[in-house]
Amino acid sequence: MAEMSLATDQPDSLGTRLFRCWRVLATGICFASFGLGGLLLWLVVFPILNLVVRNRARRARIARDIIRLTWRMFIGQMHVLGIYTYEFIGEEKLRRNGQLILANHPSLIDVVFLVSHVRNADCVVKGPLARNPFTRGPVRAADFICNDSGEGLIDDCIASLRRGHNLIIFPEGTRTRPGEPMQLQRGAANIAVRGRRTMTPIVIQCDQPMLFKGQKWWRVPRRRPHYVFRVEDDIAVEDITDVSAGEARAARVVTDYLRDYFTTRAGAAAAALSALALSLALASSPSITEFARHAGA
Repeated sequence: MAEMSLATDQPDSLGTRLFRCWRVLATGICFASFGLGGLLLWLVVFPILNLVVRNRARRARIARDIIRLTWRMFIGQMHVLGIYTYEFIGEEKLRRNGQLILANHPSLIDVVFLVSHVRNADCVVKGPLARNPFTRGPVRAADFICNDSGEGLIDDCIASLRRGHNLIIFPEGTRTRPGEPMQLQRGAANIAVRGRRTMTPIVIQCDQPMLFKGQKWWRVPRRRPHYVFRVEDDIAVEDITDVSAGEARAARVVTDYLRDYFTTRAGAAAAALSALALSLALASSPSITEFARHAGA
């Protein structure tokens, strides 16, 4: 049986089904190229960089520039192949040093989007990524922070910010589970409170489920998804709570604030994208447009 379009309640056209099949194939091609690219960086590019540049800090900075540019190419490749569309709003707010950048985390490729748009980006990576042959090269060459450091993790993050690196953190610690409320860890709040750092929030929204938590990469949505990355205004810890009353208490207050902030902003963005998707569906479906016109008469 032909699949039904949620927007028009009509069977998907042959062209729509073929384009969806193409997006599955293109997604596989892109992920394969991403893995092979990481392997090439590890085996060829970064060993040469180690020989040419002896200063560790300078070498890490160059490695981060290489990663940013190659990941920017990966993002562009997926866009050109028709896998998704995207827009990055407020990117000019990220052209500073020592920023603590916090974002919600709906999709697997969120970090790739952000690192590709942030200069001198640092981030916290899971231990297995530092040992994976396809990702260990970029992770080690860029001197990213590994979450295996235990209690010293917060201090490592604060030190990175003080060196002028732009630290990208997902306060949830993992991708959001669709349909479930956000569950934030206190790590991001502790970094902001103990490091006395202003937070730069980025709200991420995707109008179609793509690479969400528990979703296989080949389960592409019917329509090509659209990502929106919106850089919001800075948030000062002092505007939320009194740190002098105790850092532990302040971290709890900031965590609760961030949970409500991202829940509200992400929800508003989702509603706006849904309204846009509906308007596009109405415009492309004469039968629905006619029905809406008569219903409003």
